[in-house]
Amino acid sequence: MKIFIDKAHSRGYADYGWLKTFHTFSFANYYNPERVHFGALRVLNDDTVLPGHGFDTHPHKNMEVISIPLKGYLRHGDSMENSRVITPGDIQLMSTGTGIYHSEFNDSSTENLEFLQIWVIPRKNDTVPKYENYDIRPLIRKNEWSLFIAPDSQISILQDAWFSWGIFDAGVGREYILHGKNTGVYLFIIEGEIKIGDITLFRRDGMEITRTDKFYVEAVKKSSVLLIEVALI
Repeated sequence: MKIFIDKAHSRGYADYGWLKTFHTFSFANYYNPERVHFGALRVLNDDTVLPGHGFDTHPHKNMEVISIPLKGYLRHGDSMENSRVITPGDIQLMSTGTGIYHSEFNDSSTENLEFLQIWVIPRKNDTVPKYENYDIRPLIRKNEWSLFIAPDSQISILQDAWFSWGIFDAGVGREYILHGKNTGVYLFIIEGEIKIGDITLFRRDGMEITRTDKFYVEAVKKSSVLLIEVALI
């Protein structure tokens, strides 16, 4: 097994007043030639947005965009006349293809919005743009790896990609078996503390895992962990 650790404090960071954002991979004014992408995973941004603020209408093209709220209310609007508000337990997927304009705002006037913005490079460009949002609560099982995005499933993107969420009590461990061939896993600690072998990872740490077909994760404390398995393009 080959690993590479991204400590939370080593990520790119920007503070725009209304937005505080951490970048796992090169994004906007943050550029690190050693952190441009992990296979098809191009962006993993950890955003906190002040009440009533957000991203004005802007374009996207030829990217699969996944938004996962962790706290608060995320309001989406786009050029296809979709308008939604999602909360923790929901996700939204945009397949931007030939091009789409959209905006994302904190829909609360009192509470911060925290969400993950994830971009995955599609296997095919210039497809018809699409938008969907999903309630993934029925798919999440405590103390298990809960798969919620997968090829050829109801919730999928235009790439060999499998997203799993693990919510584990302290002391619980589970093996993860990779689904694809020529894939790797980006592991991201949303909350808590975990161990993989003799390595301990903490809140917002990340780890690239390749050259294996399985690995074992143990929660040291109650933890929430996101696994993103993608093609190693």
